[in-house]
Amino acid sequence: MPWIQIRYTTNKQNAELISDEMMELGAVSVTFLDAQDTPIYEPKPGDFLLWDETIAMGLFDAEIDPDAVIEQLKTKPSGQEGQYKVEQLEDKDWVREWMDSFKPIQFGPRLWICPSWCEIPDKNAVNVILDPGLAFGTGTHPTTSLCLKWLDETVKSGQTLVDLGCGSGILAVAALKLGIEKAIGIDIDPQAIQASQANAERNGVNGKLELYLPKDQPEYQADIVVANILSGPLKELADVIQAYVKPQGKLALSGLLVSQAEEICQVYGQWFDLDPVEIEGDWCRVSGQKRA
Repeated sequence: MPWIQIRYTTNKQNAELISDEMMELGAVSVTFLDAQDTPIYEPKPGDFLLWDETIAMGLFDAEIDPDAVIEQLKTKPSGQEGQYKVEQLEDKDWVREWMDSFKPIQFGPRLWICPSWCEIPDKNAVNVILDPGLAFGTGTHPTTSLCLKWLDETVKSGQTLVDLGCGSGILAVAALKLGIEKAIGIDIDPQAIQASQANAERNGVNGKLELYLPKDQPEYQADIVVANILSGPLKELADVIQAYVKPQGKLALSGLLVSQAEEICQVYGQWFDLDPVEIEGDWCRVSGQKRA
C-alpha cells in the first residue's frame, strides 16, 4: 500500500496539538522527531517531553489529498506557525520491514531473547520469547543488554528478584527462566504491567511473577534487585530501592549515562560494595552486593 508523510516543523507547544489534528484527519500514526539534534536525556517518570523545535510526522494513505489536509491543519492556531513538507514513501510491506529489523540476540552464555516470528537459534539455551511492543525493553538498548548479561552471570536457582521499572517484563521473565523462584515487577505505567503479564504468560512463568503499580507495591526483600530506569529516579528512590535488597543480596542499576555513574556510585556506596562500572557505548551499569 502506498503512503505519504506530512512533516510539520514547529515548536514543542504546537507539536502535540498538531499530532491530534493529524490523527483526526486520517493519519494512521504520528511520530515526533528532533529537528535540531538536541537530546533529552532524562525526563522524570511519567513525563512526555519534546524538543524546542519538533517535527510532527504524520503517515497517511496516499489516496488522500495532502494539500487539503494541510489547509485543514492551517485553520488551527497550532498549524499556522510552522513549515510543511510532503513526502512520498516507497510502497513496501512496513509490517514485514519492522519484523525483519528484530533478530534473536544472545546475552551471555545461557540466555537468548527471540522474537516470536524467528526460529530459535539454540533450543538448549534459555530462550525468552518477546516481541517489541508498547512497553520499553526488547534487549536492543544497551541499558537492557547490560542488565540481561548481568542476570545471566548472577542468577542462581531458587533465588527471588524485584524488578523496579519492569517495562515489558524482559528482565523479570529472563530471570525466571534462568532459575529465579519468584519475581516481583513494579512500574508506573499500566501498559507496562499489561505487557509484563502478557510476556510472562507467553514464556510460561506467569505463576511466578507478581506485578504492581507503585501505590500497591509490597514490602519485600529479594536476593536480587534490578532497576533499569534513569539516574534521577535512581537517586530519588535510593532508600526504597536499597530496602528491597536482602543483606548480602545483589543489585544492578542501569538507564545511566557513563557521566552519571560516579554520582550513583556515591549514593549507593552507603549500602553496597560496588563492582567496577560496566560500560556499553554511552550507557553503563552499576552493580554490587549489599553489606550485611
